[in-house]
Amino acid sequence: MSAKIPVSAIICEFDPLHLGHRLLLDAARASGSLVCCVMSGSFTQRAAPAMLDKWTRARLALENGADLVAELPLSWACAGAERFAAGGVALAAALGAEELWFGSETPDAQRLDRLAEALLSPAFTQALHSQPDAGQSFAVRRQQAAASLLGEEADILAQPNANLAVEYCKAIRRQGASLRPRPIQRQGAGHGQRDEPLPPGQPGYLSASRLRQLVRQGAPLDGLVPPSAARAVEEARALGRCPAHMAHLERAVLCRLRTMSPEDFAALPDMGEGLEHRLYRAARQALSLKELYGMVKSRRVSHARVRRLVLGAFLGLRAPLPELPPYLRLLGLGPRGGQVLRQLPRTLPIVARPKDVSLLGPQAQAVFQAEAGATDLYALACPIPQPAGWDFTQKLVKLAPGERRDEFSWEEMV
Repeated sequence: MSAKIPVSAIICEFDPLHLGHRLLLDAARASGSLVCCVMSGSFTQRAAPAMLDKWTRARLALENGADLVAELPLSWACAGAERFAAGGVALAAALGAEELWFGSETPDAQRLDRLAEALLSPAFTQALHSQPDAGQSFAVRRQQAAASLLGEEADILAQPNANLAVEYCKAIRRQGASLRPRPIQRQGAGHGQRDEPLPPGQPGYLSASRLRQLVRQGAPLDGLVPPSAARAVEEARALGRCPAHMAHLERAVLCRLRTMSPEDFAALPDMGEGLEHRLYRAARQALSLKELYGMVKSRRVSHARVRRLVLGAFLGLRAPLPELPPYLRLLGLGPRGGQVLRQLPRTLPIVARPKDVSLLGPQAQAVFQAEAGATDLYALACPIPQPAGWDFTQKLVKLAPGERRDEFSWEEMV
């Protein structure tokens, strides 16, 4: 039997895969590990379809250094930071990973873990409940409660990537996972920043939001992302499959919401605070998704949460949801992916082919069917509508031993 090789994991969306992602993949690979990506499927945490389909994004991950790509199922991929992190960490552990790599505005693993420990403590729960309710969002009250325990250390909860990093550390602690956090410094534009200019010469690191904006405007990504990613966007664009966008689904979403009762809205995951009534009224009045989001959003309820509720309603998600993913679905394997599979702890059933779904238990089959249904709707979000059934017809992406990684010079790119 060959010697066990350490495994590193990256929880990701790669929407699209950019220079910051490539830096993370290179760092994990340089540690001497096999690199596994736990990647969102057709829809992402921003409650929108991914720009490129999940099989194209899996191939890009393999071409840029990953050895295996597994799918983070729908209800975790499109959830808030806590559930997103919990699902990703559970699958990273199921892959036998020993390290979890991620970007953060604060690359201090000990500081991130101290915050995670504090947020899981009874003292934090007490501090949170004692916070005065001044109509503030949960995120604000959470940070204030954490600050009462750790002072200025809690400031990083206002930084999107660091906040998600803390959720990774929380999930590791809750699940007792044998994962060591390995943060690296986030480079370039802030998360979600769309207005950064394209500087003369080499562009440096643009945010995924800015890159998606450029693609929607028809701009090429040459010199802005790894070459394979730029090629993939142009090839998918020529086929009418990129960029997938919520605008192509807008009337379908509004139609679905208008058929729902307050009781239907009340059954959505993460529902509460009487939101089902506000969503019901807004769904019957709004003439666009932008208008609907604005009618429901408030100081207490974030725009992101409203978007996720609306997407969940459209995709048919209903509470209660499984706490953790019930299977490990493979999207892509590189030349060293077989070594990862040989080392797997086998704590979850593996789905690599459509026929593997029939071997799953009822709950796991329901999770997969929700995924497949979401992908069928994703196909209608493409510029040219695509047929249904991708989750049962697309094959596992494999990078042959003779195929090379996407090689380029950092000096030329950055």
